[in-house]
Amino acid sequence: MELRLPDIGEGVAEGEILKWFVKEGDQIREEQPLVEVMTDKVNVQIPSPSSGKVSRIMAKEGDVVRVGQTIIVIDSGEGGAPAVTQSEPTRQEAGAPRPAGDVLATPATRKLAREMGVDLAKVKGSGPMGRVTEQDVRGAAQELAQPPASGEDRVQVRGVRKLVAEHMAKSVRTTAQVTHVDECDMTEVVALRESLKPEAERRGVKLTYLPFIVKAAVAALKEFPYANSSLDDQRGEILLRRSYNIGIAIDTESGLVVPVVRDADRKDVFEVAAEIQRMASKAREGQLSIEDVHGSTFTITNQGSVGGLFATPIINYPEAAILGSHKVAKRAVVRDGRIEARDVMFLSLSFDHRILDGAYAARFVNKVVAVLEDPKALRSEAGIA
Repeated sequence: MELRLPDIGEGVAEGEILKWFVKEGDQIREEQPLVEVMTDKVNVQIPSPSSGKVSRIMAKEGDVVRVGQTIIVIDSGEGGAPAVTQSEPTRQEAGAPRPAGDVLATPATRKLAREMGVDLAKVKGSGPMGRVTEQDVRGAAQELAQPPASGEDRVQVRGVRKLVAEHMAKSVRTTAQVTHVDECDMTEVVALRESLKPEAERRGVKLTYLPFIVKAAVAALKEFPYANSSLDDQRGEILLRRSYNIGIAIDTESGLVVPVVRDADRKDVFEVAAEIQRMASKAREGQLSIEDVHGSTFTITNQGSVGGLFATPIINYPEAAILGSHKVAKRAVVRDGRIEARDVMFLSLSFDHRILDGAYAARFVNKVVAVLEDPKALRSEAGIA
């Protein structure tokens, strides 16, 4: 039987083969994990639909395959030959020379190879059964034109890094991005966090500054709804969101992922902290699901633990804006004519100028700052009596 890449949902059309857990000739059992596929920033393990023997693996690690494309052939022992028989051409071993006429390639690919001066016999095919694709030919031509210099390494762009690169590039191409920067006196947040640490520990939650920023942002989104929107380019309409699902940018070894804290307006600061902690753990273990990363209405990226003064974050398209929070540090602040050492943080809001005007964006940030600097408003928004 042929196992095709299943429809994982959420409009996903293709996935990248990250890792095979089996090899050709292996005996497998029903529901045994076969392969890990990367799709839309999520790793998905696909199990075997039946027991049997792996007859053919039709896509290698690093290949991008479409939904419905055959990725593995399993001989379930129910009679008859598997869909791809042993008599068909096998994969070419890496580096083994072949006569050009024996290479699996379409006429169009062969023509392209002749035009680009590429010897097909020296190209490792990435298609099914080692077929050389047009992409393989173009890659070989590029290597010929730009040989790696001494002391250089080349790292293939794949997995999360590839998806992040594509998403960020689309965001910059599509939106009119502007960044507004302001500073916030975090002294009251620092004091409140310290007072709530014992309760957080009792609940088994690590309480950082981020949950307070999330709650302040939600308060601002309610007052400035266009910051919680997206632009439908095809219909020429701005979609104002009535839910407050906050994407939290998380740095992992594989790259940047953005899991979602849903209904952040209905959660207190402890519940938001617990959700961020749970999502961060799943992200770093590569266990996020499609649902975990879809449906955000506004995103926050926190670089406070890394350092730096401030940055200009890229909008998580198609959202209208993204808020960057940064390091909290002691700075000299003038209050009532006196210089005091206060805990200060910079905030940077990148927004789509097609949806938000500069003054509107500035007022949004002013609201975030006002909540974080006002002890009474901060406790109220955080859900603390």
